[in-house]
Amino acid sequence: MLLTGAFHRSLDEKLRFAIPKPLRDAIGHPGCSILYLAPGTDGSLALYPSSSFERLADRLEQSSPGGRDERAFSRLFYAQVQRVEIDKQGRIRLAPELAQLASLGKEIVLLGVRDHLEIWDRARWEEYLEHTQPHYDELAESALAAQAFSGMGIQQRARPAVDRTDTDVCPSRPR
Repeated sequence: MLLTGAFHRSLDEKLRFAIPKPLRDAIGHPGCSILYLAPGTDGSLALYPSSSFERLADRLEQSSPGGRDERAFSRLFYAQVQRVEIDKQGRIRLAPELAQLASLGKEIVLLGVRDHLEIWDRARWEEYLEHTQPHYDELAESALAAQAFSGMGIQQRARPAVDRTDTDVCPSRPR
C-alpha cells in the first residue's frame, strides 16, 4: 500500500470529511473501514490503516521500553489514539479533542504519506509548505544519505507492491 497526494477537504459541523476514492482504494478492500486516528507531528493528525498501525506499534514495542522518553511518548500517543470507521459515504468523523489538538479549522488538507495519511489545517499546511519547499533538495539529500548509512541503500528502498490478497492489508475483513 502506497498512499500519496494532497487533497483539500472541508470539515462539516460534525467534524466529518470524505476520504478521496483513490486513497480509500489504496487503503484496502471494500469492507476494510477501520482506521486509527492519532496525534501526528508538526501540528498534524495521523490516520493509519489497521496494518500500518500494527507495524508502527511493533516498531514502538521494539524501542527501549525502559527509557523515560519512550514510556512518556507511548502513554501520550496510545492514550489519544481513536479507532474510527469509514462510513458508507466514504467519510470519517474526527474526535473533537484531536481536532482541537491539531487546531483544525473548517478547511483541511489530507496528505498521503507512504503508509498513513496526515490531516493538516489548511493554513498551517500552506505555511509549512512555504517554509519547507525551498529546502526540498537539501532535505532529499539528507534523507537519502540517512537511508544509505542505515544499511538500506538507495537500491533497496524500492519495494514491490503489497499483494492485495495478503491478510495483513485488512485483517478485520471477513473471509
